[in-house]
Amino acid sequence: MTTTRTLGDAQVFAIGLGAMPLSVEGRPDEGQAIRTIHAALDAGVELIDTADAYASNQSEVGHNERLIAKSLRGRRDGVIVATKGGHVRNGRAWGLDGRPEHIRAACEASLAALETDVIDLYQFHRPDPKVPYAESIGAFKELQDEGKVRWLGVSNASVEQLDEALGIVDLVSVQNQLALDFTVPVEQGELAAATERGLAFLPWSPLGGIGKAGANGDVSPVKQTAERHDTSPQQVVLAWLLALSPTVIPIPGSSRPETIADSARAVELLLTDDEVREISAGAGVA
Repeated sequence: MTTTRTLGDAQVFAIGLGAMPLSVEGRPDEGQAIRTIHAALDAGVELIDTADAYASNQSEVGHNERLIAKSLRGRRDGVIVATKGGHVRNGRAWGLDGRPEHIRAACEASLAALETDVIDLYQFHRPDPKVPYAESIGAFKELQDEGKVRWLGVSNASVEQLDEALGIVDLVSVQNQLALDFTVPVEQGELAAATERGLAFLPWSPLGGIGKAGANGDVSPVKQTAERHDTSPQQVVLAWLLALSPTVIPIPGSSRPETIADSARAVELLLTDDEVREISAGAGVA
């Protein structure tokens, strides 16, 4: 199994960092957060995923982006930062805003927060049922046409929405939830669609989400495989995801240097076909 995957016209390390846990409620202090990002870079990680809405509340919108920018000062070369627009915070609650004027304002704010002139990968965070999908995607296309964005992607998109977006813009990625306990993208064809179209598939919460990574070891085939390879259950799950498609780039969230370093080593774990089938069966995937 290769240790790199294709994203746009680049080859990147096959594991990214989901930076959300570094900014939402329960986050670590800034020093630990920066050490976690640096540990990811030291482990070979080249893709860091964020969003303007990754903050503890509305007053902190952009917190995660600013944290990443600070962490990357002097270490920016070779790092791809993916951020998203279209989710908003209403107090501590989450909301949606896919209006073109909001997307444009969010992009400008993200450019400033990330301390850059061009966003590497800008993704539509989540469809807004009050706004036609094509209108939202059209706003992203305008931003790319203006040179504010290098690549475009969609997140939390169905196959139908993916195809609608592809009729408007050139996408490089799809970021949907995929984990042992959430296999909808396999069952509904989103992973297959991304693979067939040559798009990177970025599973968010690949280890089950904040505070749930330890539960991966409760799944019998995962536990057995981890014991067989003398490795962590989390590495087994990430290796399983990598085995599902050559376009998968998991972005495990982490709030400690030790956990992202462990996750990054999943690229070295080669599962047998039987192990992949057993884990898939345990996850309810045929």
